[in-house]
Amino acid sequence: MTIANWCVLAACTLPLASAGLPKLASSRLPRGGGQYDNLQPRAWAAGLSGWQQRAIAAQTNGFEALPLFIAAVILAQQAHAEQGRVDLLALGFIAIRIAYVACYLANLGTLRTLVWSAGVAACVALLAMA
Repeated sequence: MTIANWCVLAACTLPLASAGLPKLASSRLPRGGGQYDNLQPRAWAAGLSGWQQRAIAAQTNGFEALPLFIAAVILAQQAHAEQGRVDLLALGFIAIRIAYVACYLANLGTLRTLVWSAGVAACVALLAMA
């Protein structure tokens, strides 16, 4: 399995990690104090605010970014693009997405948009190799 393929797996788990942060934080709260409710997870998420709400939004965006990234990696590999470059761009995308989540949690909207744009650019670069 190539590094880029491992990056696809990593990209699929990043949104889950984003949503896991507020769930983990809520597990430390007393019952009734905003603790994660696995029976009604969407109602629980709707009641969040601050960084926890932004973590859920980062999860949503992470899932939205997946199709373009996965398609870009697959198409570049099917076109027999230089695997080293494909791997490097895929690793770059993962680093960018981690930075994106950090920007989201820190409430840095303008920087977050710039980082998001870099992630799209990495996908476009992969597609250009196809």
